[in-house]
Amino acid sequence: MATIADIKEELSKVIYPGFQKSIVDFGFVKDIQIDADDACTVLLDITSSAEDVASKLEEDISKVLSTIGITNVNLKISRPEAPKQQSNSMSGNNIAPQIKNFVMVSSGKGGVGKSTTTVNLAIAAAMQGKKVGILDADIYGPNIPRMMGINGLDVEVVGNKAKPFSVYGVDVMSMGSLMEEGQSLIWRGAMIMKAIQQLLRDILWEELDILFIDMPPGTGDAQLTLAQSVPVTCGINVTTPQHVALDDSRRSLDMFSKLHIPIGGIIENMSGFICPKCGEESDIFGQGTCEDLADQYNTQVLGLLPIEPAIREGGDSGKPVVYFQPESESAKRYMIAAQKLIQFIDENHDKAENASIQPTTNGVSACSTSAASSQQKQESSESCGTGCGCH
Repeated sequence: MATIADIKEELSKVIYPGFQKSIVDFGFVKDIQIDADDACTVLLDITSSAEDVASKLEEDISKVLSTIGITNVNLKISRPEAPKQQSNSMSGNNIAPQIKNFVMVSSGKGGVGKSTTTVNLAIAAAMQGKKVGILDADIYGPNIPRMMGINGLDVEVVGNKAKPFSVYGVDVMSMGSLMEEGQSLIWRGAMIMKAIQQLLRDILWEELDILFIDMPPGTGDAQLTLAQSVPVTCGINVTTPQHVALDDSRRSLDMFSKLHIPIGGIIENMSGFICPKCGEESDIFGQGTCEDLADQYNTQVLGLLPIEPAIREGGDSGKPVVYFQPESESAKRYMIAAQKLIQFIDENHDKAENASIQPTTNGVSACSTSAASSQQKQESSESCGTGCGCH
């Protein structure tokens, strides 16, 4: 007859789903009891609330114990309460309920440092005790792998889901890691929308406090699909001081308003230049020009980030400045920006909802121009007059 030692040895062969260590190595096996008639009771205390994790463990435990003649296993699994999916008339759809807060990092145009901001804000938030992830949803220009030092690494597949990379205390997944390096994507809107949903649903995301989502530039299908798929806690706009960039930022901020996404703040990149030799900060592109824009949209300036060689070097080498050069001026400003953002998230977490922008029954987005036009024709007396049919 099998002993408790025999059972424990077999349980050490059961790998915890999504990891490389066994349930015994993790210390998840809390008690083993031998019952009558070649049966046993196993008590587990795991960290995941996911039903598929519990089901996989039940299957694997039964399989390994059957090899030593135990066919009747009473498995008792203690696990955290599953996060409540926000999918009612008040909050709308959420296809990734294990993630507490979604932060959309957006910009009106490319080349303003959106990915750099995403990386350093995420790491700064992780360094302040948050469980953080980054989703690089920039379909056409996925730069996060290089910036996080995971360029060229193969994605591990667990079951039918891809496992995020874990680096600098942050879980990371990027479109750039899921396709051939240098490959161009010539996709129509429907394919982009499907890709965004799969990046949320088919990636093995853990239970995160914050998922930073690096969006493509502009205000298109990717942004609308994300907003309809999960309740976005807040949006961040990344800009530069020049007024031509601010004009594009207004479009991005207006998008947040129309999608009912609270605005967490504005990051102004290239805000001054810090000389690497003397440390003097020079105003070469302007500085602080986004403050009036922040007032206009009733939001805050999270930070004025200067041009500093350490930022560029860190981005190119996969060594983010906030992690590798925490004493630099840029790193300090990122840390302050993350503090402001975390405070905003804590204050607005319960306000996240997307019910008002769910697709209508005919498949047209409630925020699309065509939906608005249709509504205006049928209910002209109730038209909001904004070009958005979500009011």
